[in-house]
Amino acid sequence: MTKLRPNPTLTLETLLGQRVGGPVCGVDEAGRGPWAGPVSAAAVILSPDRLPDGIDDSKALSAKRRDALESEIKACAVSWGVGFASVAEIDELNILNATGLAMRRAIEAMAVPPVAALVDGNYRFKLPCPVETVVGGDGLSLSIAAASILAKTARDRLMVEMDALYPGYGFAGHKGYNAPVHQEALRTLGPSQIHRRSWAPIKALLDQ
Repeated sequence: MTKLRPNPTLTLETLLGQRVGGPVCGVDEAGRGPWAGPVSAAAVILSPDRLPDGIDDSKALSAKRRDALESEIKACAVSWGVGFASVAEIDELNILNATGLAMRRAIEAMAVPPVAALVDGNYRFKLPCPVETVVGGDGLSLSIAAASILAKTARDRLMVEMDALYPGYGFAGHKGYNAPVHQEALRTLGPSQIHRRSWAPIKALLDQ
C-alpha cells in the first residue's frame, strides 16, 4: 500500500526547542478507548544524531515493528519515560484526567527533564513543563511518534500479563478493546477487576 502522507520529522521539536532553549519531549498515550486495563503514556526526547529508522505513528506499524523500534528508541533517545493510570484512577478521575496523570508520570520518569512538551491532540494537559498541542502529532512529530510506540508496546505487554491473571476474556488479543470475543466473555463471566466500571457497557452489566 502506498503511503499518502509524509513521514514525521523533528521540525516541530527543533522550532520549539529554539524558542524555549532546552530539550523538547514528545508525549502520547495509548488505551483511552478500551473497556478494560489502564491508560498508558510515554514521553521521549530524541537526538537528531541518533534516530532509529522507521519511527512512525504506532497505529501505522505492525506489532513486530513496534517491538523492534521500542528497543531502538530506548537505546538511542536522549531520555524517555513511561507512565500508567490505573483502572481505579480512570473510574475516579475520568479518562481525560487519568490520561493527564499518566502523561505526568511519564515525564517525571525521564532521566533528563524536558523544558517543553509536544502533546498529541488538542487538549492542553497540565504537565511538569509547558505544553504545545499538535493535532495528528503522531504522524507529524518524530518524538510524538516515538512516544506513541513506547506507550502502545508498554500497554500491550501489560494486557498480555493481564490475560494470564484474568483468563477467558481474550485480553492478549484485543488488549481490552471492544471485540465480539470480549463481549461474549463479559456476558459469560461478568466484568473482571480490571474492567472500567465507569464505562457505559460495563456499568450496564453491573446494573443488571
